[in-house]
Amino acid sequence: MIERYSDHAANERTFLAWVRTAIAIMAFGFLVQKFDLFLRIASQSLAAGSLPADSQIVGNIAGLLLIGLGGVVMAFAAIRFRKTTHDIDAKEGTAGAGVAARHYTRGAAPPTGGDP
Repeated sequence: MIERYSDHAANERTFLAWVRTAIAIMAFGFLVQKFDLFLRIASQSLAAGSLPADSQIVGNIAGLLLIGLGGVVMAFAAIRFRKTTHDIDAKEGTAGAGVAARHYTRGAAPPTGGDP
């Protein structure tokens, strides 16, 4: 069995949650761009006049920024996943919040010293 399997599984679940968030941000960016296109076509077909050119630029920039933000979140998730995997596999373990939570639930005194 893999050593510290539960820690690795939790790390992978967190990574997948970040990836899912990045995909949602990117999809919203595509939606913003496509909705701007829809508004432009609808305004022409309803003879309501064309939309100002500024609205098209703002929609395109907002969509591209959201798509870029999704890519940045994806890169951040990959870097964080690799770092956490390395930390889990390190020989010397560090006590994290999970260890402190186990002490509290068993009725032991809270750990003293270290970071609060």
